[in-house]
Amino acid sequence: MSALPNIQPRRDVILVTGADLAEQAVGLLSDFDLVYAGKTPDEETLVSLTREHQPVAIIVRYGRITERVIEASSNLRVISKHGTGIDTIDSVTAARRGIAVKAALGANAAAVAEHTWALILACAKDVVTLDRRMHDGHWDKATHKSLELRGRTLGLVGIGAIGARVAAVGLAMGMGVIAHDPFATTAPEGIELASLADVIAGADVLSLHCPLTSNNANMLNATTLATMRPGAIVVNTARGGLIDEQALAAALRSGTLRAAGLDSFQEEPFGAGHPFTAIPNVILSPHIGGVTSDAYVGMGVAAAKNVLAALGHAA
Repeated sequence: MSALPNIQPRRDVILVTGADLAEQAVGLLSDFDLVYAGKTPDEETLVSLTREHQPVAIIVRYGRITERVIEASSNLRVISKHGTGIDTIDSVTAARRGIAVKAALGANAAAVAEHTWALILACAKDVVTLDRRMHDGHWDKATHKSLELRGRTLGLVGIGAIGARVAAVGLAMGMGVIAHDPFATTAPEGIELASLADVIAGADVLSLHCPLTSNNANMLNATTLATMRPGAIVVNTARGGLIDEQALAAALRSGTLRAAGLDSFQEEPFGAGHPFTAIPNVILSPHIGGVTSDAYVGMGVAAAKNVLAALGHAA
């Protein structure tokens, strides 16, 4: 009799909506087959790959996990974000299907907090403008005055893992810190909790560190921006949907606000001719606040561990 062929059982698949994953995370997921969707997967690509491979889990780096994507796999049990914000995931459909939605909470907190301060200081000290002027042959020492932050008020919307780190630096620099966080009943020492309206109106530097929800979309709009202190700075390393971009552009053009530092936008990537690109007192970065080599590993490992936990595997 001939020997029966050695047929290996098919392994469960995890779809990664990106082109790569940290090797440490890949090592944790060695019992699974990983399928990568590429750098910028659109909905049709994700639906096609999900339908073809029937993954038990999706690790979300880029793209939106819509109802169509979720419904394309009957095996799907967990959607794990390679980061903290889950607004790109249709959590309602996931909940209806009994699919867990997990975030890599805190994995990139240090990176985002550092980038927040890079933007705050660049806005207060006019780093980008002065650099450009120097490259053009100017020496503005006799005419330029930057903003000293000591003694001024840092206003935070959200005091989770990122906001608390931003606050600690502000306190160390001699700033007063006020914060609004609907989920916080207490605050770290030195931070005064206040209403959202009071934080927006009372801040010399307003920095956003909250998730985007249906309740806080466009929280910074023409009405709330009008309550801000003259010469205030706005920084957003959270989600672009928190700000009415047209209203912010108008406040920056008029000089009502000193400057803005933005790492998140309503549409990403935004198209050519976006109003912000023509406004000199706004500093822009392409949603890379949490993108460091350390955070890349931390988010990948956290996302992988969340998958393993949801599937009942030991990490």
